[in-house]
Amino acid sequence: MAAPMRTALACLLLGASTGLAAPAAAQDRPVPYWASLRASEVNMRVGPSADYRIAWVYRRQGLPVKVIRVVEGWRLVEDQDGVRGWMVQRMLHPDRTAVVIGRGNADMRADAGGTGPLRWRLAPGVVGRLGDCAQGWCAFAVGGRNGYVRADRLWGAGEP
Repeated sequence: MAAPMRTALACLLLGASTGLAAPAAAQDRPVPYWASLRASEVNMRVGPSADYRIAWVYRRQGLPVKVIRVVEGWRLVEDQDGVRGWMVQRMLHPDRTAVVIGRGNADMRADAGGTGPLRWRLAPGVVGRLGDCAQGWCAFAVGGRNGYVRADRLWGAGEP
């Protein structure tokens, strides 16, 4: 094989192997950590393989989960109700989301701290994109509406 062709082939193989390693390395984070469901339907299994039976089917894209263990391409996750099971890694997204918890509606305010004008009242179960949290309040976005919600009303806020 000619030297230029060997060099080109080596570069191609090196680029391909680097490209494959980058997404896997991006998912290597210390556990526990927060993730969200990538698809509108995600299976939770009783073990870390497609050979295990499905325990639950989640039908809420963006729903937050806590990743508590990593085994190859599988993640042991916990949902807001404390249910644990295995999800294939590719069905999880690193974006931070949260779900409204507790009794009654949660106030979404214009400013952090609870003194700003009321923007919306969010029912328990509403899922949104989580922003920065400070002094007990978190930036929260739901369907194009932005504001601040008390951190204790959001599952998925704070340290996992």
